[in-house]
Amino acid sequence: MRAFPVLGGLALAILVVGSASAAKNSNRVEANASPDAAWAAVGDFCGVKNWHPAIADCVLSRDNGAEIRTLTTKDGGKFVEKLVKWDDKNHSYTYEILESPLPVTSYVSTFKVEEDDEPGKVAIIWSAEFEPKGATEREARAKVGEVYVAGLLGLKSKLPKK
Repeated sequence: MRAFPVLGGLALAILVVGSASAAKNSNRVEANASPDAAWAAVGDFCGVKNWHPAIADCVLSRDNGAEIRTLTTKDGGKFVEKLVKWDDKNHSYTYEILESPLPVTSYVSTFKVEEDDEPGKVAIIWSAEFEPKGATEREARAKVGEVYVAGLLGLKSKLPKK
């Protein structure tokens, strides 16, 4: 595991696993909130449009019983993502990317909110496993990390102030 400096209250950790082409990325931000308050700010599967600064729109649809979200970025990019698991009890959801401008394939991600080890704080964790596609592993991790950092800081800014 390689640790990076804290950026705006966000600790960034990147893990590399398995073969040279399989990668994991995990980002975490801590905030002064309860897990329930942070989970409420996450919203539903399309709630990302309310807190990720790069997302302009989100449209929900269904395909063969699966919930699909189509995200449009402010610069016109498109992400199509399939919900794999939603868990209100444990404040988490897992999704896979079906289509995106990111240099990745076989991308599965989990977004989780949990009580931090510091009293009165919550930890929000966004992690993924993927294969780089058309880019080096380092470049792919950097692109995924950029998306996660912007989103986590955006969500943190939307949390109720204590």
